[in-house]
Amino acid sequence: MDAPRVLYIDDDAGIRRLVTRALERRGYRVTVADGGEAGIAAARAEHFHVVAVDHYMPGIDGLETMARLAALPDAPPMVYVSGSEETQIALAALRGGAADYIVKTASDDFFDLLDATFRQVMERSELARQKACAEAGLRASNARLEALLAEVNHRVANSLQLVSAMVRMQASALTDEAARAALEDTQARISAIAQVHRRLYTGDDVESVDMLDYLTQLIDELTQTWSTTECPRALVLDAEPLRLPTDRAVSLGVIVTELVSNACKYAYPGGSGEVRVRLSRDGDARFRLTVEDDGIGIGDATPKGTGVGTRLIKAMAQSLDSIVEYDRTHIGTRASVAAAVD
Repeated sequence: MDAPRVLYIDDDAGIRRLVTRALERRGYRVTVADGGEAGIAAARAEHFHVVAVDHYMPGIDGLETMARLAALPDAPPMVYVSGSEETQIALAALRGGAADYIVKTASDDFFDLLDATFRQVMERSELARQKACAEAGLRASNARLEALLAEVNHRVANSLQLVSAMVRMQASALTDEAARAALEDTQARISAIAQVHRRLYTGDDVESVDMLDYLTQLIDELTQTWSTTECPRALVLDAEPLRLPTDRAVSLGVIVTELVSNACKYAYPGGSGEVRVRLSRDGDARFRLTVEDDGIGIGDATPKGTGVGTRLIKAMAQSLDSIVEYDRTHIGTRASVAAAVD
């Protein structure tokens, strides 16, 4: 390892000579300056591992010298030196950015203390530099990972959108109404999942989903699907600001899609009606989703259609470590799911 380079700033020529000889014997490369201005110029011209600054100097004193040194690019760590033992000077030096403070004498004990202090300060400085490098590397790695996750979500969303379009095309080509309805349900499920990934790659957070934004878009899509001039459906969303991890957002989106679709298909056989979706916090770390209508109710809860939707709702609720609960006292149908945010 190269000898540590130190700069010693002191207006006392005798001390400068003593410090030079003492530190060179201890393995340092020493540069001296006879005052603050000369020391600042030397620090601008050369990199030093550590700088010692005397307190009492003509022109600019040690505190001003240290402040100007600290403003330099890649400023070196500084040790403050003073012949005074006043506590106020030591405190002012440490508040001003000194890494350490020692009292100056002309004895070997002073040079030993100067040597030990320099080595401790350089070791701390190197540890801080390594920590800063590691943190910078971690930030760069996280940025690359976020960019990769955004690209993955982009591609997943595009692929799901393509699959959704293919399913829609296939459904439009069918004459069998049951098969067409099954494919349309599948297309809605795929779209709900694709919306999650679209939110991830267009947002600032690639690991969680803004549920208010997501559900607003999802409800808009479901309205376009289920509300027609002949059979109007009013889908109403009331959602509190909440972010959920990707997998939980997907599960919740599928549940909303299925429950809303069921309500639109079966709740109001005689005409128009309203379906309400509410997402709210349930304590500090939980949320509650409620989907309700004022229709004919679920009766004996026997699944209508193929029953796939009912099985999907149950599976998605299980993935949230929850179950779907039905309020039997509600006029119409009210289903709710309560689960942890994480």
